Amino acid sequence: MQLKRVVVTGLGAITPIGNTKDAYWDALKQGVSGADSITLFDASKFKTRFACEVKGFDPLDFMDRKEARKLDRYSQFAIVSSGEAIKDANITEDLDHNRIGVIWGSGIGGLKTFQDEVMNFASGDGTPRFNPFFIPKMIADIASGHISMLNGFRGPNFTTVSACASSTNALIDAFNYIRLGKANIIVAGGSEATVVEAGIGGFNASRALSTNNEDPKGASRPFDKNRDGFVLGEGSGALILEELEHAKARGAKIYAEVKGGGATADAYHLTAPHPEGLGAKNVMKEALADAQMTIDDIDYINVHGTSTPLGDIAEIKAIQHIFGDKAYNLNISSTKSMTGHLLGAAGAVEAIATLMAIDQSIIPPTINHKTFDEEIDSKLNLTLNKAEHKTVNAALSNTFGFGGHNASVLMKKYSE
Repeated sequence: MQLKRVVVTGLGAITPIGNTKDAYWDALKQGVSGADSITLFDASKFKTRFACEVKGFDPLDFMDRKEARKLDRYSQFAIVSSGEAIKDANITEDLDHNRIGVIWGSGIGGLKTFQDEVMNFASGDGTPRFNPFFIPKMIADIASGHISMLNGFRGPNFTTVSACASSTNALIDAFNYIRLGKANIIVAGGSEATVVEAGIGGFNASRALSTNNEDPKGASRPFDKNRDGFVLGEGSGALILEELEHAKARGAKIYAEVKGGGATADAYHLTAPHPEGLGAKNVMKEALADAQMTIDDIDYINVHGTSTPLGDIAEIKAIQHIFGDKAYNLNISSTKSMTGHLLGAAGAVEAIATLMAIDQSIIPPTINHKTFDEEIDSKLNLTLNKAEHKTVNAALSNTFGFGGHNASVLMKKYSE
């Protein structure tokens, strides 16, 4: 069977540094930090009192009040970002909607909804009074359902849940469905909205978050010797994946081609990465093999790079193991230094950054780096503090999640 080629024809984003894909990309190039004091709730008693919140987002700019009340914030993000991507790709009514699907990722789903309903019950007299929209607002698959229903897309429709790898897995699944001929177009991506008491408190309890309350904007500092944990973020990224001939036939613009994907497990620890980056090594090898490409083809890696003491080192070890001396020719950067960690939405938002690097020949930086870590090879080009102009023919985007889930997607500049 001849596998079909898959390209990206539309993008949409809501992030802590920009509420459209263009605003997001502009902020990435400028090295803008999205971290600041938490405004969504009173965090004064928490160990971490800052996050990368989405700013200036009003769902009523995009939907009526009645509809907005039926949706958790993570679904609102999904609907708006996917709407931007659908418009960007110019998906029209005359296309076969039976061949258009939605594959979405979310690590948690409607955490705010779940928290509010349980707290409301706990504060009462024990009489069960739950909102009839509680379950439909909270479940992690509902965002893909809403995107499908709003647009009449009747193709494959489901949600991938693999912690921080969720939306990269969604992209890989979408890629596979299209190249196997099961769909013409798939809206793929992910959304997350966990900047709530339970999110901050839970990650604080697991000692995963930075507590650098004195300098929130500088707290997400991947590869820096003094990094002390990730900064929680929220938002959404949407990509339109499309079969190449279908895209060409309707004159769609093409950002890049998706060439391969890998998925592996560490099989090691609940929250910590394998210390030698075993799963990360295997997932990059899988993505390269699936794409039928070699280490010589890769110019850039958008790394998972969460700014945790163990995770950053494990990923660098994995890159050096796979690429050997070729690692010194790569640009490596962590855009989480600017957006924070969007959990299940991270893969999609970072895939957009990777695609734009290919499309625009600009590598977004790793900001907030001040002190070199002696455990990280200083000769590697980590694209520190400032964007670099460079032709990017092919790039990897890595995401790794709690539970040892690893996913990597490989994209390249489109050519006939």
